[in-house]
Amino acid sequence: MSGKVLKGTFLMTPEGLKRDWGLRISDNRIDMVGPNDSLVVKEGDEIIDASGQMILPGFVNGHNHMYGFLSHGITAEAMVTEFSSFLDDFWWPYLENRVNHELAHVTAKWACVEMIDSGVTSFLDIIEAPNALPGVLEEERQVIEAAGLRGRLSFEACQRISEENGRLGIEENIKFIKEHNQEDNLVQGINSIHTLFTCSGAFVKDSKRQADQQGAVTHMHLSESVFEPDWCQEHLGKTPVEIYEELGYLDENVLASQVVQVSDKELDILAEHKVKAVTMPLSNCEVGGGIAPVTEMLKRKMTVGLGTDGYVNNFFEVMRGAFLIHKANQQDPQVMPAKTVYEMATAMGAKAIGIADTGALVQGNLADVITVDARFPTPVNEANVYDQLVLFCNPDKVVHVIGNGKWLKKDGNIVTIDKENARQELSEATERFWDVGSDK
Repeated sequence: MSGKVLKGTFLMTPEGLKRDWGLRISDNRIDMVGPNDSLVVKEGDEIIDASGQMILPGFVNGHNHMYGFLSHGITAEAMVTEFSSFLDDFWWPYLENRVNHELAHVTAKWACVEMIDSGVTSFLDIIEAPNALPGVLEEERQVIEAAGLRGRLSFEACQRISEENGRLGIEENIKFIKEHNQEDNLVQGINSIHTLFTCSGAFVKDSKRQADQQGAVTHMHLSESVFEPDWCQEHLGKTPVEIYEELGYLDENVLASQVVQVSDKELDILAEHKVKAVTMPLSNCEVGGGIAPVTEMLKRKMTVGLGTDGYVNNFFEVMRGAFLIHKANQQDPQVMPAKTVYEMATAMGAKAIGIADTGALVQGNLADVITVDARFPTPVNEANVYDQLVLFCNPDKVVHVIGNGKWLKKDGNIVTIDKENARQELSEATERFWDVGSDK
């Protein structure tokens, strides 16, 4: 079977940087990793000269809201003063309640553009669009498969519109999981709920029960600001994590995103139940939510991924945010080293969203591979490579992107999506969308 052979100046292995190494791809798997002169080239193989480039695993965006592009630059009359105001006065009425299938389609297409440009090959997306049910996940799937990205999709089910709408949200997730969670499918589903302040205990338990029956991951937003902890204490007399534990919700198939305003006791509970987490350092700043205790999660051996939240989608910027914000917050330049951030963006992030065989360049793993221009102004070596990647790299340095063994970006150009057409479609759709009028 013919494949692709990439011969690079550098290659990043789980053990660290290797010089003059490359790999061979057969179908959608990594067939061989090693020194360039040891790679077996078979008849019909495409040989890619990646001289001056570093071969890396594709990045994993552990938490995205592709429809979030609808808010980029939007002006609204609502004055956001704190997190509940952000939801009640802006995010829900101006955005989520107005998302339909067309908007889900055009935002997903441009999201794929920005992810591919940033070297992201796998991602998890959560859409809350209560008036786009049913079928919105299927709409997104078609776009993502055409783009060639490895997606995990979910609908953020909740009862803020009505109990019936919440039920439809769970049904959307479970139906998609049943139809698409086969091993070889590029796009699969997970289950998702919103929060405890938009979901009853019975709703939370039923959602988890149905996901467990399908062997699927369940996701929730957890304590993105002080609002949810304060609400839970006032209405239920316990912290959010204590409530989830009482409901029997917490286990290794749960993914908690945000996890900003949590106590040490809550972190202990999450770690005990092997709950995974994803952090969004930049969007947490936007909504004034705070800084997640990521270093404390990592000390507890929790699996923590990294996400864009549909906000700033330059994944290198998000990595820089994770690298810098904790140093400033803790007044300690030694916390969150670049290597840890890189791991959160690759192998650990893949594990967080339930993809076991991507995020590392090892034989047998899925062929999700990128190359970046390694001709930095200063030398790259084994000691500084993680800092060079996290601090001094941007999407314009991403030369090639291969997803599931197929070209997504070649020689700096995306090949699966007409980039200008996707930009124009989104521009026209958002111009109409922003003309809110009386239908907000």
